Amino acid sequence: MALRLRKNDIVQVISGEYKGKTGKILRVIPEKNRAIVEGINMIKRHTKPNPKNQQGGIMEKEASIALSNIMLVCPKTGKPTRIGVSILEGGKRVRFSKKAKELIE
Repeated sequence: MALRLRKNDIVQVISGEYKGKTGKILRVIPEKNRAIVEGINMIKRHTKPNPKNQQGGIMEKEASIALSNIMLVCPKTGKPTRIGVSILEGGKRVRFSKKAKELIE
């Protein structure tokens, strides 16, 4: 599966518990077809005190979400859109929004 979503893209969740929420991609995990999105799929992690976290306790952090459950938000319209890839004259590959026909980044 070709990955068309990248780090720092703004995405919207299209299915599941967080449906309709938007966030920024913090990390993409291509070998598992998953991504970590800011503020989405929060889990609680019980941690022991350690040098990084002196007090320990219950920490909240983002868990990964399947790439099939998120969709890029079009920078022009602000709505979820599919992504296309085209090749420019110089041979450079660029992504574009299929809804607004506008280049992304």
